[in-house]
Amino acid sequence: KSMVLKHHPDKRKARGLKVGDGEDDYFTCITRAYEILGNKLKRRSYDSVDPQFDNDVPPADEESKKNFFKVFGPVFERNSRWSNRRTAPSLGTDSTSIEDVNRFYTFWYDFDSWREYSYLDEEEKEKGENREERRWIEKQNKAARQRLKKEETARIRQLVDNAYACDPRVIRYREEEKEKKEAQKRAKKEAARQKALEEERIKQEALDEERKKKEKEEEEAKAQAAIAKKEKEAQKRLLKKERKTLRTVAKDKNYFTDAEDEKVTNMADVDRLADQLSLLQLQTLNEAMAADEGSRAKEAFSEAVQELNKQIEEEKQRHLEALQKQSGGDNSQGSKKSWSEAEIQCMIKAVNLFPAGTKERWEVIANFIHQHVPTSNKNAKDVLHKAKELQKNDVFLKQNADKKAFENFEKNVKSANVQANPKEGVVSERFESVGEQQVREQGTNPAPWSPEEQKLLEQALKSYPASTADRWDRISECISTRSKKDCMKRYKELVEMVKAKKAAQDATTKKK
Repeated sequence: KSMVLKHHPDKRKARGLKVGDGEDDYFTCITRAYEILGNKLKRRSYDSVDPQFDNDVPPADEESKKNFFKVFGPVFERNSRWSNRRTAPSLGTDSTSIEDVNRFYTFWYDFDSWREYSYLDEEEKEKGENREERRWIEKQNKAARQRLKKEETARIRQLVDNAYACDPRVIRYREEEKEKKEAQKRAKKEAARQKALEEERIKQEALDEERKKKEKEEEEAKAQAAIAKKEKEAQKRLLKKERKTLRTVAKDKNYFTDAEDEKVTNMADVDRLADQLSLLQLQTLNEAMAADEGSRAKEAFSEAVQELNKQIEEEKQRHLEALQKQSGGDNSQGSKKSWSEAEIQCMIKAVNLFPAGTKERWEVIANFIHQHVPTSNKNAKDVLHKAKELQKNDVFLKQNADKKAFENFEKNVKSANVQANPKEGVVSERFESVGEQQVREQGTNPAPWSPEEQKLLEQALKSYPASTADRWDRISECISTRSKKDCMKRYKELVEMVKAKKAAQDATTKKK
């Protein structure tokens, strides 16, 4: 207002000063300045583009690191004028605590600036002729302001980043933290090493203690074994002496008889007594026989023989009762049912066909028997007990099976000899095997398939698939002892066996 009173054109005219015309008068500049500086928003916009403000950012180089506080201190103080918060923290000194340093950088990384650039708008919105033009001018001005605001934000961030990278307090703190972590890591490793050494020491002490204890036990065991061995040898010597005394006394008394037959029997009884009586019994018997004369010695001998025979009979009886009890238990568990030869043969075949590990094995075997022997009434429990019984008598069954197999083989050989040599009593000379002769004469070989022949058949079936021409001729060429008819017949048997196995398993599954 003082400027208006002093420089207003009317006031100057009154004082007799020269006044310019309209816009040419300098009072117009005063008026425009007042319009901007007197308005708070326009004043802030004008101050934001202060041409005298230094926007430079110091670089992050060695020079900045050496003179950090001298280089960055004035810059932060200069830029703090743009903060919306009144009190901005200072950069501090080299002795400032790391907590204050962190607060300083937190403030500047979250710096809230009031600086804006509406003063640099290229066009004024009010000059637009219509609403659309004014909107377009506002849009252009807003885009320009945002771009300048982003540049200002990037400048402040660059300033803070460079300062943080050059700050000796931050570098020192990082090194201290790194050294602290390394020290903790070393301490942890050392603690783990000490713990491992302690555990190893404890383990070694335990092993040493256990070893000493074991050595002590072994020494005691050896000492006890030596004592027991000495006692056993002494017992053997005493037993040997008493046995010799028994035989000597019996011999001196002419085995208590004059009859030769009875003497032989008594000699055998003396040997049995010497072998089976204990040391105490032998001593008692020898004392009784040596002290008494005549019939009293013979009575003592007879009583000892009778007692020995009684003990032997009791032992036999106990053994027979145990066997009968075991046999009765087996019969009570379901083996009382009678088995036909067809059922047994079918069961043996099924046991081989369904090995151990087959799911619900004994139910599957029972179903297999029912399929091949319709009259069978055996269940899984009966099959299990019969299999155990056959396993106990495995030696006898094997011998019987071998005998039957030899009889069948002998029968086949004789029939072949009769066909080859119709004249009775004439022995033929054969230079080929029975299988080869039967293949040549009959076209088939009735002998059972050996594992080698089975293996050759399986390999030939894999080598010549169903699409191969003359497949069975080629397969039979791979097995010299079998004809084409034999190979086809064996293949059908294997197929039927697989089908029967699958049917038995399916029947068990359905039943479950």
